[in-house]
Amino acid sequence: MPGKKIIAVGSLVALLAATTATPALAVTGPHHDVDKALKTLVQDGVPGAQATVTTTSGRTWSEREGVGNIEDRTPFPRGAKFRAASVTKPFVAVVVLQLVAEGKVRLDTPIDRYLPGLVAGNGNDGSKITVRQLLQHTSGLYDYVRDLDVDAWRHRGAEPEELVTIGLEHPPLFAPGTSWSYSNTNYVVAGMLIEKLTGRSVATEIRSRIAEPLGLRDTYLPLRGDESLPSPHPRGYTPRATGLADFTDFDPSAAGASGGLVSTGEDLDRFFGALVDGRLLPRPQLTEMQRTVPAPVGIPGAEYGLGIASVPLSCGGRFWGHGGNIIGFANLSGAVPHGKRVNVVVNQDPLPDTASDDLAKALDTGFCAR
Repeated sequence: MPGKKIIAVGSLVALLAATTATPALAVTGPHHDVDKALKTLVQDGVPGAQATVTTTSGRTWSEREGVGNIEDRTPFPRGAKFRAASVTKPFVAVVVLQLVAEGKVRLDTPIDRYLPGLVAGNGNDGSKITVRQLLQHTSGLYDYVRDLDVDAWRHRGAEPEELVTIGLEHPPLFAPGTSWSYSNTNYVVAGMLIEKLTGRSVATEIRSRIAEPLGLRDTYLPLRGDESLPSPHPRGYTPRATGLADFTDFDPSAAGASGGLVSTGEDLDRFFGALVDGRLLPRPQLTEMQRTVPAPVGIPGAEYGLGIASVPLSCGGRFWGHGGNIIGFANLSGAVPHGKRVNVVVNQDPLPDTASDDLAKALDTGFCAR
């Protein structure tokens, strides 16, 4: 939220420039290179930034730059909890795919079979949109976030049905399965599907199926009315005409299953590592998740599967992950199978002009620095 900034994966490209120090005196190594990338983010306008890297051997380390609070200038806190925004989507996709493995839903069955009458009107037709197309953003459904006034909804919150209704006020962008367009409406519907099939909330399913088994102690999907972040956390800022405004506290149910998750860099490293290493899904469902289509997000070679992106790295190979932007916070997160896991988060969104590229460079540096 807002829509034009809802997914940072669109900026996942770039190489970090070489150090300008003389070769004989150059300080190199992953910590130095990642810290330099974070310094660039702060220099280009974000209040603070943190990178969390888990190595192939399982050791986790982090670097921080800038401040977590622009009023008292306190540092970006260690182990910061933040709004992970659209990184919620891989969690929701994992739950749906676990339900597929349990025989409770089929990927290529129309959503109208499970949620009859929900997706209808203005040319939208749930009998022609499959569960797979929702998870892969090939449904054609309009992104409700583009019409959401975040100031008006800040303390109001929302029920999923309300958010879907906003999206359905527009005709589809294209016939289902014929193109790709990122839409948060897809994942609100996917969250409703989970609740219909299980009889429990999306928050409960994420906790019992993912967070508890993996020991993600600081990862959860807040319920409506839960406006505060737990400590320690940075303040989250958004630009206004008078400067940066504090937007830390708000009702995240306006994002819900499409982007309401709260987490930490260490937890997200653990999640993506477990996911790509095959510890959350049976092999057939992981294969389906990683069956991609081209994603026209401005990066040559970027592809999107079911709630997860495949993105080239400057050092060769690819990582699997996702980006998230929600007013006040932006982050990128992912993992290389049986390799590194990296998260980078900043406490501002929308981002300054060059900071989206800086964020992508910092993530690439986390993966590629040696």
